[in-house]
Amino acid sequence: MQKSPATGAGLGLALLSAVTFATSGTFARSLIEAGWSAPSAVIARVGIAALVLALPAALSLRGRWPVLRRNLGVVGLFGLLGVALAQVCFFNAVRYLPVGVALLLEYLGIILVVAWTWLVHKQPPRRLTVAGAVAALAGLVFVLDLTGAAGLDVLGVLWGLGAAVGLAGYYVLAGRVDPQLPSVVLASGGMGVGAAALAVLGLVGVLPLHAVFEEVGFAGRQTSWLVPIAGLSLVAAVVAYLTGIAGARILGPRLSSFVGLTEVMFAVLIAWLVLGELPTVVQLFGGVLIVAGVALVRLDELRRTPTTTDALPEPLLAADR
Repeated sequence: MQKSPATGAGLGLALLSAVTFATSGTFARSLIEAGWSAPSAVIARVGIAALVLALPAALSLRGRWPVLRRNLGVVGLFGLLGVALAQVCFFNAVRYLPVGVALLLEYLGIILVVAWTWLVHKQPPRRLTVAGAVAALAGLVFVLDLTGAAGLDVLGVLWGLGAAVGLAGYYVLAGRVDPQLPSVVLASGGMGVGAAALAVLGLVGVLPLHAVFEEVGFAGRQTSWLVPIAGLSLVAAVVAYLTGIAGARILGPRLSSFVGLTEVMFAVLIAWLVLGELPTVVQLFGGVLIVAGVALVRLDELRRTPTTTDALPEPLLAADR
């Protein structure tokens, strides 16, 4: 059966979202190597993106402001877990690890959601979900390459697993938010809360806030620090979120979440082309297992009926936020 033009457009938008989200680690690496702290890079990224998305968010709420008021708690928690924690941990991870490896560790957050559903809601996973979780955990062993020459930094691995916890929070909260709350409002509000929380923690000395407003190394050449900042905030946040939202509305959240898995592939490719870094063959094999495991979990959710209450929460967009 031939795909409709709308479906083709939806796939294009979802792929564009995955590609643009995949650039975040590469842009962040150039800032961090120049002396930026991870919280500073996150504040710049999500703070600017929140401001840019504020207008479309406000327009989407015309006549529905009570919806936002009754969801302020969810938006706040989403900003703290799904935005601030996930991104600070991921950006710290890319300080020590290849971008692709850091992203693969973050993707294990989807497996953490399975454990959350089992432990908290007393709903054991089905066979396909168990198979996916086992494949992903086996992939983690290969990604870490404990007996090989990869030499992964333990601190970087811990930061990557912290990003997985933040991503799990993203999925849980995004899947249980009020359906009347527009996605762009949750995205803009969450990023605003995340940026504000990190700024406060930095000002009181809990988190390091360092920024270097000089030329930085990017793609093998020196360029203004504004280039990676613009890339992080406009390309890897605004464009990524808006195209992801549009794609999800056309394809539906389930299919768009499968397309979002291509983010890992694009992140590895971009890091290779721009930074010249590539995981080892063993790590790439582990990455395939992790992505396959996550895909099995998502496939199992696709087989559930829409009325199932214990289904894995649906993401708003692709995974890396």
